[in-house]
Amino acid sequence: MYRASFSCTITQIVNTEHLKTIDKKHLWHPYASIGNPPPVRFAVSARGTKIYLDDGTELIDAISSWWTVALGHNPPEVVEAIKHQCDEMTHVMFAGFTHRPAAELAETLLDMLPSSLNKIFLADSGSIAVECAAKMAVQYQHACGKPEKCKLAALKGGYHGDTTGAMALSDPDGMHILFRGLLPEHYFAKQPKCRFGEPWIESDFDSMLSVLDTHGSSIAAVIVEPIFQAANAMWMYHPEYLSRLETECNKRDILLICDEIATGFGRTGRLFAHEHAGIVPDILCLGKILTGGNVTLAAAVASGIVADVISKGPVSDNEVTGSSSGAFMHGPTYMGNPVACAAASATLKLFRDFDWQGSVARIEKELTEQLSPMAALPNVRDVRVLGAVGVLELEQMPSADVVNTVIKETGVWLRPFSRFVYTMPPYITTSEEIRRITDAMGKIAGA
Repeated sequence: MYRASFSCTITQIVNTEHLKTIDKKHLWHPYASIGNPPPVRFAVSARGTKIYLDDGTELIDAISSWWTVALGHNPPEVVEAIKHQCDEMTHVMFAGFTHRPAAELAETLLDMLPSSLNKIFLADSGSIAVECAAKMAVQYQHACGKPEKCKLAALKGGYHGDTTGAMALSDPDGMHILFRGLLPEHYFAKQPKCRFGEPWIESDFDSMLSVLDTHGSSIAAVIVEPIFQAANAMWMYHPEYLSRLETECNKRDILLICDEIATGFGRTGRLFAHEHAGIVPDILCLGKILTGGNVTLAAAVASGIVADVISKGPVSDNEVTGSSSGAFMHGPTYMGNPVACAAASATLKLFRDFDWQGSVARIEKELTEQLSPMAALPNVRDVRVLGAVGVLELEQMPSADVVNTVIKETGVWLRPFSRFVYTMPPYITTSEEIRRITDAMGKIAGA
């Protein structure tokens, strides 16, 4: 077992045991039963690539705490920015106010984004950014005099979030199937099967083309995770699919939304994954790495054209909200939170000053070299690597007990799901740590 360089006092141990009892009895955890909860670990601190537990154990965070801490846990520059902002102002409503952190974040983002993407809506979370993007698309079409274009098209195998609107755009046969009766119905094309890095096969686009031809008159936008489908499929597909999609959407005045919440800011080896295809979407969803996992914040970024059309469109005056014609009809309570904006600005500055391209390229090379031989394991169906993402698709996932034993023995935090054992490590992960991560993945796959 790997141990941290600090020890807990008896008082700390007693206190954490009490808190663990409270947690077990009263707190729901993600995708978990509260009546029969899975084991959880008590984290007391985190630095760099490591999470430290109350018993002195240290774990390499091989999944960047759900793909957020690309620059590591608690970077001093971001922590200091948060502390400084807390001394000035922790929150003020964004309706009727603005502030330095929001304007500075916008300026920083504009320097990184394609020039056409220049209207930024600051949301609470990735799921809300997706909800905003969908509403922007529908309101855009309404403003164009096409209220019948109020549905979206998406891909099987996709995942866009856990709120109701975002669930409705995720794979209808995926993790949200229980809620099918609750969700609005949209149109779905088959998952792209032409792999990233292999020759393009034109027929791979046939299903999406059929959806657009059949339902285009009622489709406001198509939403996709560009290149890398994450939480439902861990699948990397051919960039030409996006090129064809952009062309066909443009022909039909259908907007293209790229959900880059998981892929943005370098994860696939490009600043944004849509760059692999040489396209620019009409609306871009960002989150996760946006604040480096330090505070929750996301963004839906629209083109100037989309925003201008919405701004000139009819929306009835509303005495309750004070909104008027041309108002985009969304307004989260914590929109543009100053602390979150300060964290994001500091994170993006750190990101720009860091050689993320070199680090991601190194990680990709090491993951490829170390995971590829595991394709020979009897339980491994497929091996996939792109940028700082490594995936083993298994024939059958070992039991939770086996996975927990591997985590304990190797000191590597992995969270497999479905048939996938994967890593999306922080970009600061060392070569030695990558080796430990891939060894742990191999132990799970070979169990």
